[in-house]
Amino acid sequence: MLMNRTTPFMVPVDDANPAIIKNEALCSECGHCFAVCEEEIGVAAKYLLNQREAYQCIGCGQCSASCPEKAITGRPHYKIVKELIQDPEKIVVFSTSPSVRVGFADGFGKEPGTFAQDEMVGALRALGADYVFDVTFSADLTIMEEGSELLSRILKGTGPLPQFTSCCPAWVKYMENFHPDKTKHLSSAKSPIGMQGAVIKTYFAHKKHIDPEKIISVAVTPCTAKKAEIAREELCDAGKLLNIEEMRDNDYVITTKELVQWCKEEGMDLEKITPSKYDSVLGEGTGAGMIFGNTGGVMEAALRTVYRVLEGKEAPADFYQLRPVRGLNNRKEAEVTIAGKNLRVCILYGTAAAEEFLAEDMSGYHFVEVMTCPGGCISGAGQPDCGSVPVSDAVRKKRIASLYQADERAQYRNSMDNPEIGMIYNEFFKEPLSLLSETLLHTTYKSE
Repeated sequence: MLMNRTTPFMVPVDDANPAIIKNEALCSECGHCFAVCEEEIGVAAKYLLNQREAYQCIGCGQCSASCPEKAITGRPHYKIVKELIQDPEKIVVFSTSPSVRVGFADGFGKEPGTFAQDEMVGALRALGADYVFDVTFSADLTIMEEGSELLSRILKGTGPLPQFTSCCPAWVKYMENFHPDKTKHLSSAKSPIGMQGAVIKTYFAHKKHIDPEKIISVAVTPCTAKKAEIAREELCDAGKLLNIEEMRDNDYVITTKELVQWCKEEGMDLEKITPSKYDSVLGEGTGAGMIFGNTGGVMEAALRTVYRVLEGKEAPADFYQLRPVRGLNNRKEAEVTIAGKNLRVCILYGTAAAEEFLAEDMSGYHFVEVMTCPGGCISGAGQPDCGSVPVSDAVRKKRIASLYQADERAQYRNSMDNPEIGMIYNEFFKEPLSLLSETLLHTTYKSE
């Protein structure tokens, strides 16, 4: 498939790009898309625009978040999902990412960062959802698996250090495109959404006596790159386990923007939505899982669990306010001592910043978190823009603060304490990094 025109300093978009689309008729050739792709994402500088085959989009969509004309947008899925809801033979299951609950109300003109979790769940039920689950559950599941992998690398030398996070699909794609020789540093743990889909069509389907072939798994996310991620060839592990050919772990992704648009098309008013709670089984999340939406959140959540495992006791209060890993700087570092071991960590956002780190001597680092979007998922390209293109730092800070406040209010703040996580390991996976865990919750990457 051909890409759109390749005017110098304009981002081209392949017609077959699974994450974003471009309407050339709306393009004013302002160059904002190219600037963000070059300066923050670090991709545009790696190819020549007149060599179409050289373009390697990572799907982050930050070009769309910087486009004042809305010429570049996320590839929409919500109309397909809307049609599937009308099919009585389908069981439509929605799973919402942590950041959506602090962006959803923004789309209705409310104060940026308004925590609207119950209203969001209520809206999905009103739209026809059969079940609504929380991806915060799978964020906790990610910590169990990724944290165990990190401990194995540190204590047993089972993999190279530093271990990089693998939650951000745009970052994973960046590594595969430009540093395939370093993909062995990526955690093999799937992203929370990748885990969620596989668990829905196996563990959940079995518990509820539902035919997994009838399930339509829809992720609601702040991220356009998730649309490309769910289409990855290898992310069909539930189908492989169940011997059901062509069944995907996840079927569709709708962004926060799409959810807001869908609600408005149905005439919904945020003030009149009946609030609702998540369904059980995959509906319980901790504060640790909640802060995945913030840059530094994955790191902070992981260190809480690593401390518990190595020290055999609860982490001190400063581990629940790990300020060195918080904030909007695109590079942050910290060194923590756990059970006599000094762990050096680094937190990055923007793959251009990650590129600089990769060029350095990485020895001495143990764990590195990378998110592509500024401030983390809270300003993913699928989030409402609140009247500013791109989203302002003021809005980002309010969303970040809202998630940290939710963490502080949470009954459980360590992923290990999530009762539904305990249940799924007791009933299904048995333990982190078990054979079944490796089958459903871990993945592989391109290395050449």
